[in-house]
Amino acid sequence: MEDIQFYQKQFRVVLRNCGTIDPENIDEYIARDGYRGLERALFELTSDEIISELRTSGLRGRGGAGFPTWMKWNFTKAVENDVKYVVCNADEGDPGAYMDRSTLEGDPHSVLEAMTICGKTIGAKKGFIYIRAEYPLAIKRLEIAMAQAREYGLLGQNILGSGYEFDIEIRLGAGAFVCGEETALLRSIEGKRGMPTPRPPFPAVKGLWNRPTVINNVETWANIPVIIAKGGNWFNRIGTADSKGTKVFALTGKIRNSGLVEVPMGTTLREIIYDIGGGIPNNKKFKAVQTGGPSGGVITEDYLDTPIDFGSLVKAGSMMGSGGMIVMDEDDCIVDVSKFYLDFTVEESCGKCAPCRIGGRSLLNILDKITLGNGTMEDLNTLEKIGEAMRKGSLCALGQTAPNPVASTLAHFRDEYIAHIVDKRCPSGTCKNLVTYSINPEKCTGCTLCARKCPVNAITGERREPHVIDPSVCIKCGVCHDVCRFGAVLVS
Repeated sequence: MEDIQFYQKQFRVVLRNCGTIDPENIDEYIARDGYRGLERALFELTSDEIISELRTSGLRGRGGAGFPTWMKWNFTKAVENDVKYVVCNADEGDPGAYMDRSTLEGDPHSVLEAMTICGKTIGAKKGFIYIRAEYPLAIKRLEIAMAQAREYGLLGQNILGSGYEFDIEIRLGAGAFVCGEETALLRSIEGKRGMPTPRPPFPAVKGLWNRPTVINNVETWANIPVIIAKGGNWFNRIGTADSKGTKVFALTGKIRNSGLVEVPMGTTLREIIYDIGGGIPNNKKFKAVQTGGPSGGVITEDYLDTPIDFGSLVKAGSMMGSGGMIVMDEDDCIVDVSKFYLDFTVEESCGKCAPCRIGGRSLLNILDKITLGNGTMEDLNTLEKIGEAMRKGSLCALGQTAPNPVASTLAHFRDEYIAHIVDKRCPSGTCKNLVTYSINPEKCTGCTLCARKCPVNAITGERREPHVIDPSVCIKCGVCHDVCRFGAVLVS
């Protein structure tokens, strides 16, 4: 792997076993120090010492918020209650993101071990893994791993003869994006409709069935066994001053080498996109990179040397999120990209609070209006005002962050919005209503290929003579542009 450019700048902690072990064979996990962290937690460390190791490590939640993991565990540990719960959030639903799913498919025991360590630390006997039903391979491998762990005495009654009891149950989600929000997820586990509830009280104090609950996402859990096995100081040496460890990204979009990437915090966007990802294919120009999925924003070329950590990405107008990273090139319309994300969040909104329910739809309607060529300059101010109202008034992070793609694209690509509104033109040629196809007579050789491929016969001309496109007939499908070998078909 070290000879392959894609892996040379990666450092794998979360993905340490993925692709290396057989995820359906517990012996291979154990052979790579699997369950060593649990052994230490049961026989060598007290609950306070486990919390101390996490605090020393500097691990922050990888689900998006970046809350210190030790602090969340400590809140729950401090609450006096006979029943406590441990929950794994595996409801990964961001477009283009598959980090958690791949971790569960490639290394399910790491999550089981981490949840058991947490249970021992806070005094819980029961855990739940909430995972989308549309991830059948991950579910299958979790079930196999749980059965093997019980057989080996690593899950269930009297774990490793320690007298500690802990077991885990899988709960399947129906694919609602809002259930990635922790209070909505907990309601769904309880059999209720997945809708957020106001906080406080926070789940760490009053969560599942009103009992103290620790909830972390898959990537956060996968770090725990290594930290407990190797010590918090080992983990603390990786990353930056306020963002320790590594981060897994799903690198997708207009990139030569797509896939899962795990890098130390502090690695720059340029290193990920060009050194690991291999740059933009087909000699196209880099335009922007979207981080944080529907909750994030776009980052332009001016910020490519930004180190990846929780604070720097926010300063650049985006966020870490759960780890989606979608690269765009010159052919992507920034207004259309914003509309894509708004369409997603509008569809996934639970509708409980008015700022999200009404505000999201209003933003989407305005973006539709702009891409159809009917926008006005006043619409840009309206987009900003609605976005600010949603950020301040929405009940959960879905509504609070839904305007982020619009806000960041307005900040960095306002001229592209203005081109749609004033010039009635889509610079990238994506918005069909604002695109006109024509043929450059100086480049056209009269090969007739475009005319033969046109589905509506909008192109006329004699062989070896320049051809012409009739705009009143053209449906702007773009086939002529795609098949022309001489660059004669122009998009304006």
